[in-house]
Amino acid sequence: MFSACKKLLCSLFVILLVSVGGTAGSVQADVPPTSAEAACLIDADTGRILYRVNPDKWVHPASTTKIVTMITALDQGKDKLDKPLYISWGAANTEPSCLGIAPGDQITLKEAMRGMMVVSGNDAAVAVAETVGGSVAGFADMMNAEAVKMGATHSHFVNPNGLTAAGHHTTAVDMARMAAYGLKHYPEFAYTVALPSYQMHYIDGHTKYVTTTNHFLTSGYEGASGVKTGYTQAAGDCLVASATRNGHTLVVALFNDDDRWEDAPAILDYGFRRIQTGR
Repeated sequence: MFSACKKLLCSLFVILLVSVGGTAGSVQADVPPTSAEAACLIDADTGRILYRVNPDKWVHPASTTKIVTMITALDQGKDKLDKPLYISWGAANTEPSCLGIAPGDQITLKEAMRGMMVVSGNDAAVAVAETVGGSVAGFADMMNAEAVKMGATHSHFVNPNGLTAAGHHTTAVDMARMAAYGLKHYPEFAYTVALPSYQMHYIDGHTKYVTTTNHFLTSGYEGASGVKTGYTQAAGDCLVASATRNGHTLVVALFNDDDRWEDAPAILDYGFRRIQTGR
């Protein structure tokens, strides 16, 4: 009930914000409301913002942080992708959610990242950071450099998994841009974030089956192609979702949204309608 009332109260505000960026400043009657603290929908190919609510407000990213973690590792650790992951005791004992890795496990960096993104393993994220950057702090510096390269001007990261920490923040527009960048420039990223499940392969031949935390991917939404969920007490429910129809890929970022599973399809539908009608 509270969420529904919150949506109603937000609807006029959302319409106003979107219409500012709309055609001729006209109010769009079909703009969907959202209870998200911050939201942004962009055309992944052009970067055009199609929907926004507090798009530049600093928010806790929770595990959507792993979008940046994977892109950073693909870029900065490209020579290590098929080499064994270094797993410290600290990484293995990172608080849940976890992939369930342990020191001595023989798994490549690439396979670990696939598992990390599907099941949202905080342990794997720390191991990826230590393997590529030597330390969490060193890898965070890499993440911040990558964020700037991707056009994210209001984000700062201090860890690879999104656990709440001082100085660790992003914005809806920044995260939408970074997800779109990953989808456009890294086939491995696009492949991984679209996986509803995965058989993660260890070097010795055994496997571990993991399933996605992203219910949007398994909802049957037409064209659904990713990307990542997130939750902490500070961040609330978060979702970055992408879909492709008729050659157009849209990305929506939702932060602190109790209705993320309903809001993402509604906002994406709105974006596809705008593209179809040329608005």
